[in-house]
Amino acid sequence: MNGFSWSSFIAMGGYAAYVWPAYAVFFVVLIADYLSPGLRRRRDLRELRARMARQGARQQRNPSPP
Repeated sequence: MNGFSWSSFIAMGGYAAYVWPAYAVFFVVLIADYLSPGLRRRRDLRELRARMARQGARQQRNPSPP
């Protein structure tokens, strides 16, 4: 037997209270870093569409002379 046990792995030699939260923070940051460009792109496109709609409505109200 090699002496490996899952309970000792989970306990991390008594440092589990420090190791597992560090892993959790790492994965939360990794997921946020992965998702943020897509969310930012959606927000920017929504703002651009709203700006273009306002500009189109303004041009229909006040058509510029040819």
